[in-house]
Amino acid sequence: MAENSNNVNETKNVIELLENTEIVDLSDTDKNQEAPKPEALPGYGSGAYRQKEASARGVRDVLLLSVLGVMGIVKVAVVIFVIWFFSARFSVTMDAMEDMGKTASSGIIGFYGKVISPELEQKLEAIKARIDMYFLFDQSEADFETGILKGYVDSLGDPYTVYYSPEEYKDLMESTSGKYSGIGVVVQQNPNGFITVVRPYLDGPGYTAGIRTDDIIYKVSGEEVTGQDLSLVVSKIKGDAGTTVDIQIYRPSTGEYIDMTVERAELEIETITSEMLDDHIGKITMTSFDEVTYDQFMKAYRSLKEQGMQALIVDIRDNGGGLLNSVTDILDDLLPAGVLTYTEDRDGNREYYRSGASASLDVPAVVLVNGYSASASEIFTGVMKEYGAATIVGTKTLGKGIVQVILALGDGSALKVTSSRYFLPSGICIHGEGVEPDVVIEADPESEVDEQLNKAIEILLEKITE
Repeated sequence: MAENSNNVNETKNVIELLENTEIVDLSDTDKNQEAPKPEALPGYGSGAYRQKEASARGVRDVLLLSVLGVMGIVKVAVVIFVIWFFSARFSVTMDAMEDMGKTASSGIIGFYGKVISPELEQKLEAIKARIDMYFLFDQSEADFETGILKGYVDSLGDPYTVYYSPEEYKDLMESTSGKYSGIGVVVQQNPNGFITVVRPYLDGPGYTAGIRTDDIIYKVSGEEVTGQDLSLVVSKIKGDAGTTVDIQIYRPSTGEYIDMTVERAELEIETITSEMLDDHIGKITMTSFDEVTYDQFMKAYRSLKEQGMQALIVDIRDNGGGLLNSVTDILDDLLPAGVLTYTEDRDGNREYYRSGASASLDVPAVVLVNGYSASASEIFTGVMKEYGAATIVGTKTLGKGIVQVILALGDGSALKVTSSRYFLPSGICIHGEGVEPDVVIEADPESEVDEQLNKAIEILLEKITE
């Protein structure tokens, strides 16, 4: 259950006000233009002002001048009203933008709504002209414009804030409905931008082609993807079943670059697996927090309870996170009433997520984590730790504690923006810090023995026999 302290409707209205504001451009009026001569005015003869004709045309001239005088006053009044009207609307819009924490400095956002200075626009035109003259390869005007927009957003220096073209946004938002066509590889982006393979599905085409844990996805379809948005890279790897994708991986253990062509396949998304270990210790492994994860988790949890589970291991090692609502829904069914987590934006506005205490975990538990446990996984870990509901075993988590929102731009494109931070119930922000385990156990990749799992079992056996 969420409590949102942001005034979303007010912000939306302000944005709509800005978008719908029309500014009248009065700058084209030539101030040095001479006023039309009386001879040029409609209804006047060549000698309308001559003294010798005044007696004959006096009455008509007086009437015409009166009419023109009134018309002139009306025109002046209309111009004054137009200037006042649009100036007032512009003032309201800029005041609203300032209330939203935005700066409307002249030269950046001017009277005509420009977001770049005239100097920058001139420089872009100069660069474009030289590209047209000298660039060796074919170019697309659409790609050029998209590149400008991406560069504008990339200048923020935040790898999680990204501009999506219409095609990219469509790929990003495609619903998988529990299935997707891809190569069956779970990947994670580390802070330096490398796309690292966390786990290939053993029956997936990626594993069959030779992709292994800790490989780095270096190129997709001949394009280097280091530093690109993770969701964008995944959308490039995915595709229709039966089609192929060219991938180059870098294997740190050998220093090799390996090229492979992988045929995509239709794959089932299974975010939860479960099993009953010896001594009635149940084990649930979560690979991500997706829309289907809550139902899958509760189904597995109830099944283990029916089998006589006396202790629980939740394994979220290599779990890169996912949906905030997914993790809070699971925690809601495991913990007593209280704050689970909250987010805070740059203005200090908070949104709280609470447990309604509809159910509560009634067996001792251990949560297994490692350096690839990120985002929603860290919320799960930190909250279980702070509530004293589980012992945390493994290595420190990644430390991604920020929230992104996706904003459609109205033309099929979209902007994903980092908008707030996650906080644990105690007020600790995990971003850049991670969650420290209660018991630190390093994994040995060369060993077939899972020492972290063994430690979890040891801890739970002690609790069961107490």
